Amino acid sequence: FEVRVMEFFRGNSSSSSCELRFFMTWIYTQKAFGDREKLAVENLFKFHPDGCLVIASFSLDSANGMKALGPFVSRGLKVTAISPDFDYLFNNTPGSVWYRRLLHGGVNPGEIPLGQNLSNLLRLGFLYRFGGIYLDTDVIVLRSFQGLRNVIGAQTADASTGNWSRLNTAVMVFDENHPLIFKFIQEFALTFDGSKWGHNGPYLASRVVSRIGERAGYKNSFRVLSPAAFYPVDWSRIGRLFEGPKNSSHSEWLEAEMRRIRRRSFAVHLWNRESSGLQIQRGSIIQRIIN
Repeated sequence: FEVRVMEFFRGNSSSSSCELRFFMTWIYTQKAFGDREKLAVENLFKFHPDGCLVIASFSLDSANGMKALGPFVSRGLKVTAISPDFDYLFNNTPGSVWYRRLLHGGVNPGEIPLGQNLSNLLRLGFLYRFGGIYLDTDVIVLRSFQGLRNVIGAQTADASTGNWSRLNTAVMVFDENHPLIFKFIQEFALTFDGSKWGHNGPYLASRVVSRIGERAGYKNSFRVLSPAAFYPVDWSRIGRLFEGPKNSSHSEWLEAEMRRIRRRSFAVHLWNRESSGLQIQRGSIIQRIIN
């Protein structure tokens, strides 16, 4: 596993090495890797043509699975799928003990599909072992991430003070062996609850940073970016980005919103849980981003 990942990152020569390392996870079937996920990959490489993307996935790490990535590979883009090795990723971390307990029936997986919670853990493992940029497959990149280092984004913040009120883990940029990511893994292992949505992901990050973010050794080791960076539109209003202009005033609003997002955001999270059934209307912000 380690050899596959590192050989992919290093390439066959210095000229083919990765400018930036990206990670995604895919816990579903290879057939479910559809147009929206491919759009996320497409936009990632639009702004990072010399980047490398590893998708942690058992289903895509196969002959049939790689067909979904074939169009990108044929264009010379550096993307691959690799089955994750939990033992390697979490060796000498609290995640290792938790995973062994899970395998031996010592962890109640809860009511939420286990794969979703394993995805929460996997992203931490890849960042901790290799360092780089993690993206959910419903995150659309809008500009280069070059220059971002050790950052996590706020999902919500107080309008008057600017202080964050909730973090999200759909986008994270961290060096390998970063102490905050270790703390995230530790929190996952100690407080896992498989029946509370968000408990092992966004709420986990929020709990840990609110508890230790000001401590020595952590305070200056990372930054929390404003919601505009990765979450310019809240999940409850994401449908607005899929709507075409209804009249002249709505058209003006769409133009202003598009300018705002382009000016302030590195990416936009589509909140797939809320927007997966929405159609992209003609003239919508999402259509403009795609085009």
